Amino acid sequence: MNRTAWTVIGAIVAVVIAWFLVGVLIELLGFLAKLVLVAAIAVAVFFGLRAIFTRTKSRSS
Repeated sequence: MNRTAWTVIGAIVAVVIAWFLVGVLIELLGFLAKLVLVAAIAVAVFFGLRAIFTRTKSRSS
């Protein structure tokens, strides 16, 4: 094959690899964002429940 054909094949392979890597990167970023959101909500719920139960215990004593 001549040099132009190898250039075209190389460009196609580069686009396919880039497409795959971008897909993986977006999936990882989405997972990390979901993980951070779940952690933030869990912390808020934890402190909310702790405050509710602390108030309940202090009223009953």
